[in-house]
Amino acid sequence: MESESDSGAAADTPPLETLSFHGDEEIIEVVELDSGPPDPADDLAQEMEDVDFEEEEEEEEGNEEGWVLEPQEGVVGSMEGPDDSEVTFALHSASVFCVSLDPKTNTLAVTGGEDDKAFVWRLSDGELLFECAGHKDSVTCAGFSHDSTLVATGDMSGLLKVWQVDTKEEIWSFEAGDLEWMEWHPRAPVLLAGTADGNTWMWKIPNGDCKTFQGPNCPATCGRVLPDGKRAVVGYEDGTIRIWDLKQGNPIHVLKGTEGHQGPLTCVATNQDGSLILTGSVDCQAKLVSATTGKVVGVFRPETVASQPSLGEGEESESNSVESLGFCSVMPLAAVGYLDGTLAIYDLSTQTLRHQCQHQSGIVQLLWEAGTAVVYTCSLDGIVRLWDARTGRLLTDYRGHTAEILDFALSKDASLVVTTSGDHKAKVFCVQRPDR
Repeated sequence: MESESDSGAAADTPPLETLSFHGDEEIIEVVELDSGPPDPADDLAQEMEDVDFEEEEEEEEGNEEGWVLEPQEGVVGSMEGPDDSEVTFALHSASVFCVSLDPKTNTLAVTGGEDDKAFVWRLSDGELLFECAGHKDSVTCAGFSHDSTLVATGDMSGLLKVWQVDTKEEIWSFEAGDLEWMEWHPRAPVLLAGTADGNTWMWKIPNGDCKTFQGPNCPATCGRVLPDGKRAVVGYEDGTIRIWDLKQGNPIHVLKGTEGHQGPLTCVATNQDGSLILTGSVDCQAKLVSATTGKVVGVFRPETVASQPSLGEGEESESNSVESLGFCSVMPLAAVGYLDGTLAIYDLSTQTLRHQCQHQSGIVQLLWEAGTAVVYTCSLDGIVRLWDARTGRLLTDYRGHTAEILDFALSKDASLVVTTSGDHKAKVFCVQRPDR
């Protein structure tokens, strides 16, 4: 598809600290707190003993020379039909469910799949570094620690494993309940996970010191550690949302009933300073929540989405749902991706729908490019698309998969997109944009 750029931004949008949410003075006051300084103390570090929750000094990259690279048996050339990718990783023998990039260098990827396997491999050439062996169910979660020294993998049965990247050795494992989500702490070797029994788990790695946060008697379907590292927001199958104090182990805020969702939560995101939370659900609503007060300060729904009735137990209707969402880092905008293929761009300052961008099939995930108003989407048609959120225009797209894309990741400098798919492949695309 022809790339196009647009230098004409929409009318200037007021900064977030001036937002007025329906004239509610209490909400205005909450939003003004967004620009306040973060808490200086980090009590969670004391609770977890020797864990260093401060940003670590950048260490020299030196691991690469110590890696014994495996033969490139999983790297293949171009596929039949158009393939815009630079590298294809093909060692998985079934659908590839998840991908994550190492945050420090963005040179490594970890992928997990339906073949009960997870691999750590190099983005530049698809070279396998090592296999994360020992899983006996589909690997649905995988990710690197904040400093890229550790990689965690988790399968559907709840078996979690952590590996030392430089030595390629497994250093920790744990069997929890059926796994719903997994995430590393943003500044410490602490791993969190949500399970089908409603628990959220937190472990210090590698000694395994553990704390659990007991939710309702239903799956903890999604979760995210807030940027301050002291709180986490967790969504549940019953539509409730809890903001947890990670040190004390108690919920600071609980949103339920009309404040919560009318169906299971599917996704959650926070803005850069952690003052605002966005939650999505199968009820087709995205709710904007103040992390400070726990109050809902906005509700978003695209204009074309009809009201969805509550699903009965085990019902597999073709209802629409929110699949992914996120905040723009440079403008007061939020993006919400829906199963019906709608990408909705909302203006947080006016709480109005700014643009609707239609896909040919359902959106699986979206990611904002750091420092710009460009949002990336991947969808069930196997295509990655880049959208200018200011204008709602498609900038470019990338093709190459022969089945649906199931997950994707974006490098920090937005030069690479890494995708995983039902075609058993992971692909690396080089992002080329004429507008930058």
